[in-house]
Amino acid sequence: MQDKDVVEAELKRLIEIRDAFYAYLDANIPTDGRGNYDFAARPTLDAQEVYDHFFKLDYQARKLRAFMVQDYNITAH
Repeated sequence: MQDKDVVEAELKRLIEIRDAFYAYLDANIPTDGRGNYDFAARPTLDAQEVYDHFFKLDYQARKLRAFMVQDYNITAH
Protein backbone atom coordinates (compact mmCIF):
# COMPACT_ATOMS: atom_id res chain seq x y z
CA MET A 1 0.00 0.00 0.00
CA GLN A 2 1.24 3.47 -0.88
CA ASP A 3 2.12 5.79 1.96
CA LYS A 4 -0.63 8.36 2.56
CA ASP A 5 1.87 11.21 2.08
CA VAL A 6 2.83 9.86 -1.36
CA VAL A 7 -0.81 9.70 -2.47
CA GLU A 8 -1.54 13.17 -1.09
CA ALA A 9 1.48 14.57 -2.94
CA GLU A 10 0.35 12.94 -6.19
CA LEU A 11 -3.18 14.30 -5.73
CA LYS A 12 -1.73 17.76 -5.09
CA ARG A 13 0.31 17.43 -8.29
CA LEU A 14 -2.84 16.42 -10.21
CA ILE A 15 -4.63 19.53 -8.97
CA GLU A 16 -1.65 21.74 -9.92
CA ILE A 17 -1.57 20.27 -13.43
CA ARG A 18 -5.34 20.70 -13.80
CA ASP A 19 -5.08 24.32 -12.62
CA ALA A 20 -2.31 24.98 -15.17
CA PHE A 21 -4.48 23.49 -17.93
CA TYR A 22 -7.41 25.72 -17.00
CA ALA A 23 -5.11 28.75 -16.73
CA TYR A 24 -4.00 28.06 -20.31
CA LEU A 25 -7.62 27.79 -21.45
CA ASP A 26 -8.60 30.93 -19.51
CA ALA A 27 -5.78 32.88 -21.14
CA ASN A 28 -6.69 31.76 -24.65
CA ILE A 29 -10.46 31.32 -24.83
CA PRO A 30 -12.87 34.19 -24.21
CA THR A 31 -15.82 33.69 -21.89
CA ASP A 32 -19.45 34.51 -22.49
CA GLY A 33 -19.91 36.75 -19.45
CA ARG A 34 -21.22 33.92 -17.27
CA GLY A 35 -17.82 32.29 -16.96
CA ASN A 36 -18.41 29.71 -19.69
CA TYR A 37 -15.92 29.36 -22.50
CA ASP A 38 -17.22 31.00 -25.67
CA PHE A 39 -16.21 28.55 -28.37
CA ALA A 40 -18.49 30.37 -30.81
CA ALA A 41 -15.81 33.09 -30.83
CA ARG A 42 -13.66 30.50 -32.68
CA PRO A 43 -10.51 30.83 -30.57
CA THR A 44 -7.33 29.47 -32.06
CA LEU A 45 -5.31 27.29 -29.73
CA ASP A 46 -1.82 25.93 -30.17
CA ALA A 47 -2.43 22.19 -30.63
CA GLN A 48 0.99 21.27 -29.21
CA GLU A 49 0.33 23.28 -26.03
CA VAL A 50 -3.11 21.73 -25.60
CA TYR A 51 -1.60 18.27 -26.07
CA ASP A 52 1.22 19.01 -23.61
CA HIS A 53 -1.28 20.06 -20.94
CA PHE A 54 -3.54 17.09 -21.62
CA PHE A 55 -0.64 14.62 -21.60
CA LYS A 56 0.53 15.82 -18.17
CA LEU A 57 -3.01 15.62 -16.81
CA ASP A 58 -3.60 12.18 -18.29
CA TYR A 59 -0.24 10.85 -17.08
CA GLN A 60 -0.90 12.01 -13.53
CA ALA A 61 -4.41 10.53 -13.54
CA ARG A 62 -3.05 7.19 -14.77
CA LYS A 63 -0.40 7.30 -12.06
CA LEU A 64 -3.07 7.74 -9.37
CA ARG A 65 -5.22 5.06 -10.98
CA ALA A 66 -2.35 2.60 -10.59
CA PHE A 67 -2.30 3.28 -6.84
CA MET A 68 -6.03 2.62 -6.61
CA VAL A 69 -5.86 -0.60 -8.59
CA GLN A 70 -2.80 -1.84 -6.71
CA ASP A 71 -3.90 -0.85 -3.20
CA TYR A 72 -7.67 -1.10 -3.33
CA ASN A 73 -8.36 -3.28 -6.37
CA ILE A 74 -10.54 -0.48 -7.77
CA THR A 75 -10.89 -0.72 -11.53
CA ALA A 76 -12.93 1.08 -14.13
CA HIS A 77 -13.37 -0.01 -17.70
